Amino acid sequence: MTTEDPIRLLAVRDTPLSVDEVFAAVPDREAGGTVLFVGTVRDHDGHAADAAVTSLAYEAHPSAGDALRSVAEAVVKEFPVRALAAVHRVGELAVGDLAVVVAVSCPHRQEAFAACRKLIDDLKRTVPIWKHQTFSDGSREWVAAGERP
Repeated sequence: MTTEDPIRLLAVRDTPLSVDEVFAAVPDREAGGTVLFVGTVRDHDGHAADAAVTSLAYEAHPSAGDALRSVAEAVVKEFPVRALAAVHRVGELAVGDLAVVVAVSCPHRQEAFAACRKLIDDLKRTVPIWKHQTFSDGSREWVAAGERP
């Protein structure tokens, strides 16, 4: 068993995200299961009835990196995580752009699925990153993707 820190990559950045970068951060010889989640900007949202999403912008509080680390550490404590990576984009994004990419490797697939689900769910629920959506009818709205500190 290695003593390497299982948290391999954490970032909140304003540059395009790479699935390959996140996936490359999580291999481990003791991991039999790796789960990757990719969140993309879609052209609709349940918050607006008829208007399509044309673009959105993510903004992060300066504490977002620390909050992301806290989420990752909690996942590592709860599950037998061998490797974990999570990156979230901020700035202007278009439909189809990657907004968030997370991956977790564990000894078994069930643990990897559960850990990855907790990672993305807790990230979206608690990390102070918010999105401002623009719709085809010209309307806009803020959507909380984390609690304000």
